[in-house]
Amino acid sequence: MKIKLTSIYVDDQDKALRFYTEVLGFVKKADVSQGPFRWLTVASPEEPDGTELQLALNDNPAAKTYQQAMFEQGQPAAMFYTNEVRADYERIKARGANFTTPPTQVTGSTIAVLDDACGNLIQLTELARW
Repeated sequence: MKIKLTSIYVDDQDKALRFYTEVLGFVKKADVSQGPFRWLTVASPEEPDGTELQLALNDNPAAKTYQQAMFEQGQPAAMFYTNEVRADYERIKARGANFTTPPTQVTGSTIAVLDDACGNLIQLTELARW
């Protein structure tokens, strides 16, 4: 068994697609519409056939409340691993991302947290090399 897909709620799918591809550097994997429904996913260019991230429109009141509460508490909605958090921080910041936490050493890793401008905080994590 393996994880193939996980979802993140966004307030605007077009804005999210631009952010996750142009700012973070992911690649669009699927973009299918049927009526008001749009199935939109991105993947890592390092693993294009790996786990996909669905950019799901947040039109569910319960999900919207959860998303807002997590954001207000400073809790990331997703965590992405990197081998070079400081380099990714500089690259992503240069592309216009707003970081709420610059690269910071914590137990076992270095993290940075950014606002995806779609209602979520995203954590970048570089595991410590022992």
